Amino acid sequence: MTDASAEPSPRALPYWRLSGFYFFYFAILGALVPYWSLYLQAIEFSSMQIGYLMALIMITRIVAPNVGGWVSDRIDQRMVVVRVASVLTVIIFTGMFMSREFMWIAAIMTGFSFFWNAALPQFEANTLNHLGRDSKSYGRVRAWGSVGFIGVVVGAGFLLEHQGIELVVPVLMAMMVGTLLASLVVPDSAAPHAAHHKVHIGRLLRRPEVIAFFLACCLMQASHGPFYTFFSIYLEQEGYGRGLVGSLWALGVIAEVGIFVLVPRLLPRMGAARLLQWSLALAVVRWLVIGRCVDSLPALVFAQVLHAATFGMYHATAMAVVHRLFTGSTQGRGQALYSSLSFGAGGALGGLYSGYTWDWIGAAPTFYIAAGLAALGWLIAVVGLRGRDHAAQ
Repeated sequence: MTDASAEPSPRALPYWRLSGFYFFYFAILGALVPYWSLYLQAIEFSSMQIGYLMALIMITRIVAPNVGGWVSDRIDQRMVVVRVASVLTVIIFTGMFMSREFMWIAAIMTGFSFFWNAALPQFEANTLNHLGRDSKSYGRVRAWGSVGFIGVVVGAGFLLEHQGIELVVPVLMAMMVGTLLASLVVPDSAAPHAAHHKVHIGRLLRRPEVIAFFLACCLMQASHGPFYTFFSIYLEQEGYGRGLVGSLWALGVIAEVGIFVLVPRLLPRMGAARLLQWSLALAVVRWLVIGRCVDSLPALVFAQVLHAATFGMYHATAMAVVHRLFTGSTQGRGQALYSSLSFGAGGALGGLYSGYTWDWIGAAPTFYIAAGLAALGWLIAVVGLRGRDHAAQ
């Protein structure tokens, strides 16, 4: 920790510039997550192929954040990494207009997602450096990412329903260009350098609570595999229109925005460990409801509202934990490890197993497996993070 004089003043916070980047970055996700699997299905890829391709996005997230973190921790210019990654994302994605062959699309998805995934952890570290000791307010800045997601998922849902799913490709390109332009106006904020020499990342990674934290995060994201890969397909198979599918996705993110605003108040009162445990427990409920009650719109509405806990509360709490565990020269790598081990390794595992089980044992059992993974993550969080709340507030 540094003294108060080392922290940025609230007036110096480039709030709208930071928020603008989140808006466009997660607008990409608003087109990618609900509609990309539908696009892949429309160009006649099988469930297993769709599972592979969606897993590629997560597999690159295992490596890319660590490469970005390693570079940015050495050059101490996180926004340079973000801008270069954003440029390469746009350039590589243009290849999506050239062919619909499986191997070509796999190569393009691997390339653009590598650089897209490399950018966010470094931007997150930059945002938290700008916030300084007010890191609990991260949710208010990050909430604009959710607004971008909602805008695209709703607007694109109705647009794609009337104009065709192929329009998702130019929509994604437009949002990627927006992300690049937004990155150009965000200033760097260097991490405080006091006590850097006292921090050894190897020792941090051997601490039992750190191991438990990353395992729980990995299992949480693995449990989201069927949801991110097949939820839209599942709903269409049950007769829901794309406009309603988009609205259900948006509902979840609206709930997420609300919890982002509340987390700064909840963290000091409940503690990070307890909030993580609740997030995992409610994920169990959410996947069971989706698996069992897909024919009930009220049940789906309830399940989507739980996105407030399974992503919003989970992610804001996890970011607070990472920011406190990994300080100084380990900050970039700490953010990268969180991204790669949870969204990367966990997300890839989720995409792969759901790709295999969707046709093999069916949709509902696949969501029951997801509930089991979330339950295991909850158990690890309860046992491994017991009594650790004081370290993450």
